[in-house]
Amino acid sequence: MPTSGRLLPVITALFVTSLLTANVIAVKLVDVAGIVLPAGVVIFPLSYLFGDVLTEVYGYAQARRVIWLGFVCNLLMVAAIWIGQVLPAAGFWPDQTAYEHILGFAPRLLGASFVAYLVGEFANSYVLARLKIVTSGRWLWSRTISSTVVGQGLDSTVFITLAFAGTGAPIGQLILNQWIFKSLYEIVATPLTYLVVNALKRAENLDVFDYDTNFSPV
Repeated sequence: MPTSGRLLPVITALFVTSLLTANVIAVKLVDVAGIVLPAGVVIFPLSYLFGDVLTEVYGYAQARRVIWLGFVCNLLMVAAIWIGQVLPAAGFWPDQTAYEHILGFAPRLLGASFVAYLVGEFANSYVLARLKIVTSGRWLWSRTISSTVVGQGLDSTVFITLAFAGTGAPIGQLILNQWIFKSLYEIVATPLTYLVVNALKRAENLDVFDYDTNFSPV
């Protein structure tokens, strides 16, 4: 099928924006029906939705480029926030402590977030691409939900374990809470995923199958 890709920058921008926004607002903990979660869960699952769209329409190789782009953009954001933090504050500006408290990153949490992102996103993209071949492009819902369950499960497990091991935090419960919430988010968003994928395939005249793709993350 002839390729286009003119709308790829739009999906890439939405993917990266979802990722960066989630990392900024994740500092706030929210109570959802008695379950405590980072506020980032309201938008972070969208990065998986757009990751699904990227792999389904444009293929694993293109999704791989965008995943690494998201990583670099996140690293750039963290560096800019850190530089802003260490620069001397104006004498009349009273909010240095608030800046550090909200935007500051603990090295352990930051490292856990970076590793979890790469593991989760690449697992999500790999599973979806493989299942697309197995299903001959049918049953999109089975691919998006299965890939998200795997990707979000690994993301939650890696992040919570690396971030909170040895602190006395209820590791298993935290992993389960985030995994269930994010997976349910994807299930609820399935109609939106269908809408976006079908519209993109028509607009781009593109539907990549990764028969001969090198699935290395690099």
